[in-house]
Amino acid sequence: MAKPNILFLMCDDRRHDTIAALGNDGIRTPHTDWLVENGTAFTHAFNPGGMSSAVCMPSRAMMHTGRHLFHISGAGEAIPTDHTLLGEALQAAGYDTHGIGKWHNGKESFNRSFGSGAEIFFGGMADHWNVPLFDCDPSGRYDKQLPVIDDPLSSNTVRLRQCDHIYAGHHSTDIIGDAAVRYLSERNADEPYLLYVSFLAPHDPRSTHAEYQDMYPSQEIMLPPNCVSEHPFDNGDLDVRDELLADRPRRPEEIRKHVAEYYAMITHMDAQFGRIIDAVRCRGDLDNTIFVHCADHGLAVGQHGLMGKQNLYDHSVRVPLIFSGAGVPKGNRVDEMVMLMDVFPTLCDLAGVETPGSVEGQSVLPAMNGGGGRDKLFFAYLDVQRGIRTEKWKLIEYFKDGQHSRTQLFNVAAAPWEMRDLSGEESCAGTVSSLRAEMAVMGIALGDPLFGRLLQ
Repeated sequence: MAKPNILFLMCDDRRHDTIAALGNDGIRTPHTDWLVENGTAFTHAFNPGGMSSAVCMPSRAMMHTGRHLFHISGAGEAIPTDHTLLGEALQAAGYDTHGIGKWHNGKESFNRSFGSGAEIFFGGMADHWNVPLFDCDPSGRYDKQLPVIDDPLSSNTVRLRQCDHIYAGHHSTDIIGDAAVRYLSERNADEPYLLYVSFLAPHDPRSTHAEYQDMYPSQEIMLPPNCVSEHPFDNGDLDVRDELLADRPRRPEEIRKHVAEYYAMITHMDAQFGRIIDAVRCRGDLDNTIFVHCADHGLAVGQHGLMGKQNLYDHSVRVPLIFSGAGVPKGNRVDEMVMLMDVFPTLCDLAGVETPGSVEGQSVLPAMNGGGGRDKLFFAYLDVQRGIRTEKWKLIEYFKDGQHSRTQLFNVAAAPWEMRDLSGEESCAGTVSSLRAEMAVMGIALGDPLFGRLLQ
């Protein structure tokens, strides 16, 4: 039996609750909705955090290696050769692998993952109208950036890709979508493919075409109940770049504008999803292709008085995760907890490929078919925040100068907005104590250096 194609639709900063089909009636995402309706959506998928303020870098390293936060190299800026990458495993199984868009884990690891690629961005963020991009360079030097020239008729840029490709004022989302459609339209090989399409959107700077901006008048944006003017205490990283994107105290009208721009970028990206899905359909590959859609992490955008992802609240660690297509149950919603590092072994299971020994994640295929997921998760951000989550509870501990400084306890099953801290209530003392003990056991087992220092 022929192995299925795998098409990754990756994005940056997309929160778990930005999909119309999964309950957000304030956003338009028809093509993401199609993936939901024709596949399995995991409503409680998580990134465990990061040991860098650029959380996307360790998150992507974890996803592409299937390894936990403390078992990758550094913050994920490079990936050792003994950590098998998803693309490497699929190449060994006979896949053609092609990478497009953002890659935040080093040039050497890109070339190990992909046999070819186009419009590659090595970095964390860039002006969407002027992104430094590269074609795949087998030498690994990447010293020939695709040139950009000034357009006297536009406030944006013209990208001169080749003599026959000129992008006039093209947005990164369009450039990446074009490259994916081009690969699918021109491909005539017989072997299965892994097409990894990684958008920079909806990461700031949040700008897009007027047609998408006009869909979201900021005065009509409804803010969630946990949008407040200030975070109630110092969480250890309140002055990181992301937190400076809006004035303090946060003003509702300014946050509505940020959310409107965020939604506009997501709807723009969703339109490119539609073009890519149509290109697969035109090839006749729809029944033999597995689509995966996920994000590296979420984003606060005003919730808890925060703007970024440098925290352990659900809006920042919980992500969209959808599998759709060949071998995937349709119209399926799974509430079990899973992690981004579980994507790698899941794709191996779906494709009939042996999971490499370096992978630590667990396949979510059983959960797709009515089985269980993870019963508890461990989270970390720098040396200032640690967390543990079960189906019902989340405990977050804060540290300053290596010493414990603050505790929060939320009943996330009953109150998912994480607004009422129960850590000081006498009736919850036992819960706090038991979760602290479990957090310490998990941290020590994972090799978390913070717990090692606290025990000295």
